[in-house]
Amino acid sequence: MTIKAQFPDEQSADGSFKRQPDAFRDWVRADGSTEYPAAPGRYHLYVSLACPWASRTVIVRKLKGLEGAIGMTVVDPVRDERGWHFMESEPDPNNGWAFLSEAYFATDPGYRGRVTVPILWDKERKRIVSNSDDDIMRMLETEFDAFAKNPELDLYPSGLRREIDELNDFIYETFNNGVYKAGFATSQTAYEKAAFEVFTTIDAMEERLTYHRYLFGAQPVETDWRFFVTLVRFDPVYYGHFKCNLHRIADYPNLYGYLRDLYQIDGIAETVDFDQIKRHYYYTHDDINPTRIVPIGPVMDLISPSDRDHLLAAWQPPALSS
Repeated sequence: MTIKAQFPDEQSADGSFKRQPDAFRDWVRADGSTEYPAAPGRYHLYVSLACPWASRTVIVRKLKGLEGAIGMTVVDPVRDERGWHFMESEPDPNNGWAFLSEAYFATDPGYRGRVTVPILWDKERKRIVSNSDDDIMRMLETEFDAFAKNPELDLYPSGLRREIDELNDFIYETFNNGVYKAGFATSQTAYEKAAFEVFTTIDAMEERLTYHRYLFGAQPVETDWRFFVTLVRFDPVYYGHFKCNLHRIADYPNLYGYLRDLYQIDGIAETVDFDQIKRHYYYTHDDINPTRIVPIGPVMDLISPSDRDHLLAAWQPPALSS
């Protein structure tokens, strides 16, 4: 029996999934120290609401109030063998492209990697600044305050940066990317290793949130939103489609309350489109779901009160252990 990999170029001989590195990692700087100075109207964000990596940048753009300074276009959630493409209802406003791959080839005609979202596009130089969600998040958080409606919002506070970076790395390796390592595995051993790591992290975060409303205190920071985008997709997609099915997030009282807390912050619910999320995964990954049937559930109650107001910000999180 031949087992088909979702992305053959990112599959190891042992059946494990190894995500490709980001190809473009230039930076916009408010101080003008790069070829990409911060300026309103110059940059455009291309995203999919189905993709958790892209959703991180959508959330930061929303929270910082950068809609007037940075345009955004949402691509079709159903990706075919030609890659992400634009919808008739939301065409590319800058170059009239049909496919997002055209941005990659305009930047590097020899590009041969997988086309991913998000990308930050420079309309003046007509090239991709970055296709790294990590970098784009950080740029939106720190470099566009002069044009933001909420410049006072600090998602990367200086006193917590070391701890934020450490927890970002831990959650990414074992949870954000961990669900993909489980879902795209082509051997039982690789799948089980990744899936058990996912739940080890879930258990650790459930404990961390026992006495603390958000991961670092009374207010969410960058790490909370990096965690949120995978958490909100877990029960609808990763639990069944990626076989991460020991427990649902709804089975964890602290995590489920925490998820509701984040979802109910002003503007966040409109960045979450469960129809696009489910259609993307269940329809696009036809090697995992060959019938392309999209499930009708689960029903998720994310608007009920979390009853977590009593949690104190004074609690200090324990040191991470990997």
